[in-house]
Amino acid sequence: MTQISVLMVAEKPSLADALSRLLAPGGHFKTRKGTTPVHEWEGVYESQPAKYKFTSVTGHVYNTDFTQEYNSWEIDPQKLFTAQIKKVEANPKMRITQHLRNEAKHIDYLILWLDCDSEGENICFEVIGNCLPSMKVSKMSHVLRARFSAITQQDVRRAMNHLVKPNENEAKAVDARQEFDLKVGVAFTRFQTRFFQGKYGDLDSTVISYGPCQSPTLAFCVERHDRIQSFQPEPFWTITPTIIQADLPVKLTWMRERLFDKQVTSVFMTNVEEAQKLGAKVLQVSVTKKSKARPHALNTVEMLKHGSSNLGIGPSECMSIAERLYMQGYISYPRTETSQYPPNFDLHEVLREQAKHPQWGDYCQDLLKNGFDRPSGGTDVGDHPPITPMRVADESELFGDTWRLYDFIARNFIGSISQNLKYTSTHVVLAIGEEKFECKGSQVTSPGFTSVMHWVNKTDEYIPEFKQGQVVTVKSVQMNEGKTSPPDYLTESELIGLMEQNGIGTDASISTHINNICQRNYVQVSGSGRKMIPTNLGIVLIHGYQKIDTDLSLPRMRSDMEQQLSLIASGKAGHKEVLDYFLRLFELKFAYFVKHISSMDELFEATFSPLAATGRPLSKCGKCKRYMKYISLKPNRLHCSTCDETYSLPLNGTIKLYRELTCPLDDFELVLYSTGSKGTGYPLCPYCYNHPPFENVKKHMACNHCPHPTCTHSMVKNAVCSCPESERPEDPCPGSLVLDATSAPRWKLSCNECNIVSSFVDTIKNVLLMNEMCECGTVILKAEFRENQNREPLTGCILCDDDIDALLTTRQKRWTKEKKMGRSKDQKVVCRYAIGG
Repeated sequence: MTQISVLMVAEKPSLADALSRLLAPGGHFKTRKGTTPVHEWEGVYESQPAKYKFTSVTGHVYNTDFTQEYNSWEIDPQKLFTAQIKKVEANPKMRITQHLRNEAKHIDYLILWLDCDSEGENICFEVIGNCLPSMKVSKMSHVLRARFSAITQQDVRRAMNHLVKPNENEAKAVDARQEFDLKVGVAFTRFQTRFFQGKYGDLDSTVISYGPCQSPTLAFCVERHDRIQSFQPEPFWTITPTIIQADLPVKLTWMRERLFDKQVTSVFMTNVEEAQKLGAKVLQVSVTKKSKARPHALNTVEMLKHGSSNLGIGPSECMSIAERLYMQGYISYPRTETSQYPPNFDLHEVLREQAKHPQWGDYCQDLLKNGFDRPSGGTDVGDHPPITPMRVADESELFGDTWRLYDFIARNFIGSISQNLKYTSTHVVLAIGEEKFECKGSQVTSPGFTSVMHWVNKTDEYIPEFKQGQVVTVKSVQMNEGKTSPPDYLTESELIGLMEQNGIGTDASISTHINNICQRNYVQVSGSGRKMIPTNLGIVLIHGYQKIDTDLSLPRMRSDMEQQLSLIASGKAGHKEVLDYFLRLFELKFAYFVKHISSMDELFEATFSPLAATGRPLSKCGKCKRYMKYISLKPNRLHCSTCDETYSLPLNGTIKLYRELTCPLDDFELVLYSTGSKGTGYPLCPYCYNHPPFENVKKHMACNHCPHPTCTHSMVKNAVCSCPESERPEDPCPGSLVLDATSAPRWKLSCNECNIVSSFVDTIKNVLLMNEMCECGTVILKAEFRENQNREPLTGCILCDDDIDALLTTRQKRWTKEKKMGRSKDQKVVCRYAIGG
């Protein structure tokens, strides 16, 4: 019988390895190196002998980007809404596409083991696009998809025996989302950034971004901040009697709760004080059996909320930990909206596995012995089963936050099939005169699921026994004043809940959107409660959107779009029609936003300091010949108020005027950047630094990189030789050692790319570059000594002449130059150089 060949592809190398161990006979396979590892074994496929290869990608194969002509910030952002886009390889250095094509050659079948969500479906078709043309039979009927939710023997075998066709509609829905987010996000971000960047001195952000999901997420935080700021505390009064029962003091609660009128409260207080001596009469004693429901099965949002509020783990990190646990086979797939187990889910198998656990194993054995009820409530969205522990682990295996998250997932599962918490609640109503008061108590009768989910445990609230009609002594009565308090800032957990309720993001992307608003300095996470406190920039942005177009920050637009995308995924709506509609809608909104940007600018002006009001005069502008101001606030920069231009400068150093010298190209005064007495320093032209005047020269070019052939400050005029690290086998430095004229009187040679610095000894007064070269290609130096040395100047090569070499400081390493000079090993020539000065 002819042997067929099967290529299988997973989303990550670790997943390919784990699945190969479960699929290969006896778990034995051979692994060869590739762009990603390729695992091989022989087995059977569809009753035929088969050779299997299992490899992987590393997430998305492609990113969505604009074509080259639209990637410039000089392009009018309005044009981006109709711009051409393309798919570009996500990791071009890895050459994943070539790897897939090579492995697909002469393959009969392609089986895809990508994550079973919409993003995974999209990656399926990225893989198919590379593999299908190279296969023996270039037909989609030979491409199949495995649907699985856990890395377990049973689940993986079941998936292999029930392969399905990949869903192209789901992939198209992701394509539509990617294109929409790219075009809308980049258009608004480029316009905002160019409009505000360099206009305000204390605006601590280099890019002012907008995102269709990011901005509504930020708006939730700002809305709560606004409620706190506008809150006006209001005084209220309440009456609190204390009675004596069974020789114990018991405080009562006024059944009117509180009043906002002091005079009216005083009238009630007087009546209670007059009736105090008659005691408090017990009007009613009721004892009720109550219960607290066990949790639903666990979905992604509930996991992220618990991670933030109870474990102190941010949603992005929580998701990352959960994915690692899934890859290692400890839990089922962690991206799911479903919180109800399907009827055929084998809860007994999971519980039997957890019965081996040293901490909760006995509890699980009791459930298996005495029986348990399937989890009630919840919602079956039809994507994946709830997050479930699949393999026993203890703290010695997982450690730290990984263990704490696994511990929660396991206990939540066990709690979801346990009994409800049961308790009795006692409610006593008493009257003092005409006013009614109450006290409450409770006692747990059966802890149920809280025996394993200890963080939701209910404590007993003791009150003495009362009898109806009984009169008890009133010890004291107080009228207390209080004030209403404002709401607190949103917690991360509350924000996750709001995003879910309003359809912002998906279970896969909620953590990313929250992470974005934190990284972009729009919100700061504060304290152990992880409160989301918006920054001035975040507040001003949302208020600006609200002034111009509320839809830009409200969740309803994104929620509507997600509903339409779900119709694409189910085949009920066309990809192009939905995308074109929303792009046209936001194109109109963008045009309106641009026209009314002054409304947002007014808020920026009221919050941040204009550059004209900050900084100090430093150097002259080459255009208007007026002084530019140096703004030392990060990012530090020069600002010309006459030309209304801003020029960025290097960070983490000091900037000063450099001898009032000017650049021969643009007449801007040079400035000197330095990192301290032992660091590097170099002059730069502010204009050339931001607008390189030569082709193939990258932005942020200083004078020590400038290829100008005659300027006395350029690299051409000051370079001595290649950087010593250019001969390094791994990651060679492309830089050159340049004479640092700014370092006088302590002369230095420093690399213009890395931190290599070679200092001359203190006895050297002056160092000159001669118009000649050594045979090794190094520029000849002339070193002049100080007068008190009574020595003639030395001229020579730092690599070949020992006398010149000896003038360099001793904090040096040896560098072999035989490759550069073409000498034999017994004719080594060495150069000493310092690292870090």
